[in-house]
Amino acid sequence: MLKFSMHNAISVAALVAGCAITPAFAAEQIKVVERPVGETTVDLTAKGDSVGDMLVFANGIYDAANKTQIGTDQGYCVRTVVGKSWECFWTLTLKAGQITIEGPFLDEGDSLMAVTGGTGRYVGAKGTMKLHPRDATPTGYDFTYDLL
Repeated sequence: MLKFSMHNAISVAALVAGCAITPAFAAEQIKVVERPVGETTVDLTAKGDSVGDMLVFANGIYDAANKTQIGTDQGYCVRTVVGKSWECFWTLTLKAGQITIEGPFLDEGDSLMAVTGGTGRYVGAKGTMKLHPRDATPTGYDFTYDLL
């Protein structure tokens, strides 16, 4: 007959705690610039800007100084509110791995999106990504990834 003691309970708890999965990285902030030159709007519903249209893109990603290309991003957005917002999904690819993003992209002002995962160095990534237009056109976006 197996006896269960307090010592056994503590040993089991220590074993379970030691097996917990943790991300492969520490909390980190990544600042990059996207140049939106590889974008196409696909008019899927009523002619012109309408709910259900798609924005498909593949763009270069540059360092925070906007000088050196350090990666790429690619994905798509679906128009959800005409003249106001899109719902987007994309992957940022850097040398150390990929980071996936999901959330609303606003036509004006800053957008805040969720980091939903990653690969390589970013396995288990969670956190937020703030998208900030660099100017009124915009000719680029500042992306700030706050990884937990």
